[in-house]
Amino acid sequence: MEKKNPGYWFIALEGALCLLGLFLLFAISGHGFLGLLCLGIAALLAFYRLTASPGKRSRVVRAVRVAVSALVVASAVFACVPGALIYRASHGDGADCRYIIVLGAGVNGTVPSLSLRERIDAAADYLSAHPETMAVLSGGQGTNEDISEADCMFRELVARGVDPDRLWREDCAENTRENIALSLAVIEQNTGRVPEEIGVVSADYHLCRTEAYAKSQGVTAHGIPARSTMPTLWLNYFLREIVALTANWIFGV
Repeated sequence: MEKKNPGYWFIALEGALCLLGLFLLFAISGHGFLGLLCLGIAALLAFYRLTASPGKRSRVVRAVRVAVSALVVASAVFACVPGALIYRASHGDGADCRYIIVLGAGVNGTVPSLSLRERIDAAADYLSAHPETMAVLSGGQGTNEDISEADCMFRELVARGVDPDRLWREDCAENTRENIALSLAVIEQNTGRVPEEIGVVSADYHLCRTEAYAKSQGVTAHGIPARSTMPTLWLNYFLREIVALTANWIFGV
């Protein structure tokens, strides 16, 4: 008699993915998307396992399995398009810009988070190499932040020797679209016009969507990448950017 396979290995894999997903969600900051992805894969494996028994394969179940499989394959193939655009934009283009916008990120009290520190590093390097460039530091104050992201960047850059007269602060923006729109308004307020081209300092994985927002404002943006130093954090946000860019295409958000 043929011995039934209880699928213990699949159950163990599902359990491991669930534990990993929960760990990434609640134990490590900045890895929430990877955590949700692990939980989603675990749920998908459980679905295939529970509907694999011939006795459970009714016509409806077979149709659902085919539909789910088609959706998974189509999503994976489609994700390659925004993924390729995000990766290409992440390298920047080395343009010489008269004005740059430095996008904010989280502040831990008054101390820049890892992501914000990477952007400050990239901005400091660019401003040092381009002494005529002016910078708009953009980012409001979150609920868990003691100062605005703009003020935090200003303090850090001045401490590194950047002339404060080269730094304009925009401390109201709450998202990337507002970062661009409000920073362009700051440049116009100080110069009397909106520039045709700007440089944008942000995380490397974020530049593609940032450039798209600038284009919607009628401005050409040149990416200045802040390199991510933690591989798992980069992967988390790279995958999240694929979803965000896709949502921008479909829903305009």
